[in-house]
Amino acid sequence: MPVRRVVTGRSQEPRRRYAEELRRLRTTRGLSLRALADAVGWDPSLLMKLERGETLGSPEVAEALDLYYGMPGLLLAMWEMAVGDLTQFKEQYRRYMRLEAEAVNLWHFGVSTVHGLLQTDDYAREVLTLGGINGKELEQQVEARAGRRQLLEGSGAPPFRSILAEAALSARLPDMRVRREQLEYLLEVSERPNITLQVLPQTTWLHGLVSTDVMFLRMADGTTVAYTENAHRGELIEKKASVEQLQRAYDAMRDQALIPAESRKFILRMLEEVPCEPST
Repeated sequence: MPVRRVVTGRSQEPRRRYAEELRRLRTTRGLSLRALADAVGWDPSLLMKLERGETLGSPEVAEALDLYYGMPGLLLAMWEMAVGDLTQFKEQYRRYMRLEAEAVNLWHFGVSTVHGLLQTDDYAREVLTLGGINGKELEQQVEARAGRRQLLEGSGAPPFRSILAEAALSARLPDMRVRREQLEYLLEVSERPNITLQVLPQTTWLHGLVSTDVMFLRMADGTTVAYTENAHRGELIEKKASVEQLQRAYDAMRDQALIPAESRKFILRMLEEVPCEPST
């Protein structure tokens, strides 16, 4: 019987475990990165970054390696675990993200940015960069947000309502292409049966969530928790009375939002105003 490898703290981390396994599979077969790249049809520099844990690549890469190594589905499953790995996030967000993944119903209000579940990769990169994240951590966070988007995909995806203040849609970005693609993506996902998208115009009355992003999560046991966030901190709120107070503020604000059909028209008008090419 082969000796069982020791499960270390390092190998328990999904992202590192994925990189470790890719490196082990290649080296035990005596392959160079160039030889492997030629065999699977991907660039050797990408494969090197995968083995170093600098990137997770795409599911297509994982599937190609699965096929080559004769391990159908295993590497893809490891890739999915690595993408959803919570250890790359700050401690204050981890409990919220676990609850987000388990929620049976979600509803949200965004003051100045689109929620991470609805962000394109490039939009996420812009937002995270403004928050002071860069380099390797930036790419890890972008990949993780891409993985979180899968929560809203497929036949079993939970219902999600997102109300976005006009300011979240009209904020200028250094690259107008990024803003255009984000608006187009919002229109695309708003057609999914489980996603309801509404816009809160700038002309509405003052409301109780005027400076606070909030996400509500209804769990399978019927309880609801809330996560509030501003420019400086986030807070998970589980006390029933506090959650209900936020829900009343949300309901009052929602009554002022445009209905979904009008919201789509609103976003289309905004999209028409975004230049197709960067200004010179």
